[in-house]
Amino acid sequence: MKNQSKPILFSAFSLFFLLALWSTATSAMPVEVEDEREFDYITGSDKGPVHWGELKKEWEACKKGEMQSPIDLSSRRVKVIPKLGEIKRSYKSSNATLKNRGHDISLQWDVGSVGSIKINGTQYFLQQCHWHSPSEHTINGRRYELELHMVHVSTDPDVVNKIAVVGLLYKTGQPNAFLSKLMGNIWSMMDKEGERKMGMIDPREIKMGGKNYLRYMGSLTVPPCTEGVIWTINKKIGTVSKDQSKLLREAVHDYAEKNARPVQQLNKREIHLYQPNEGATPN
Repeated sequence: MKNQSKPILFSAFSLFFLLALWSTATSAMPVEVEDEREFDYITGSDKGPVHWGELKKEWEACKKGEMQSPIDLSSRRVKVIPKLGEIKRSYKSSNATLKNRGHDISLQWDVGSVGSIKINGTQYFLQQCHWHSPSEHTINGRRYELELHMVHVSTDPDVVNKIAVVGLLYKTGQPNAFLSKLMGNIWSMMDKEGERKMGMIDPREIKMGGKNYLRYMGSLTVPPCTEGVIWTINKKIGTVSKDQSKLLREAVHDYAEKNARPVQQLNKREIHLYQPNEGATPN
């Protein structure tokens, strides 16, 4: 009987060790500031986007960074790179929490519980998604009604670029099916910072639309504006109703203002386009 206890003790120790490694890796992640009182999007405000980099030492990248996001995704700057490959998503349903963070509405899952995507062989686990209205990225100078960010993180200590964000753009049109399921809960959190348990939410219900996407190296679009973020912007433009985008703004008391950072300088960065048909011209 004594010999049988050793494997059990070893397994328990191994599990504890793995959980400790996971916790350490995730706690070291560069994360977005959640306290909206520390910054805002108001034009002319002392805490507005122009001044983010001056508010705190650790936010200097917002002002001095050379790879800041969002950017204008101009067709004349795009290079077609077929070898990028399709976005490989491996998601599943998991418990989620809806949060009113004061500057946006976010839907958050426990890291590792809801699945991941793979980029260049590296696994990035879905952490949360949130919405900006109007869109932060523009395409050939055009700003859209809404932008969804799906934020993924790598727990591999050897990976340099820890964050990968998938961005989806929406124009005004038919209601967005995924948002429609959240509308009642978002309404109940109107102008109230806090959170609400949502039960099982499947991110596969967030439809990508098409396979074509744009990719570039950028940053978080809110303080601390951490750089080294891998951005993947789907080329397919979805639709959202006026009421849906309006509610997302009003729930965080942005009745007249936007919660979108202005477009940043591209500098010497490249924008890559993946599309299945090699040799096709960017559209």
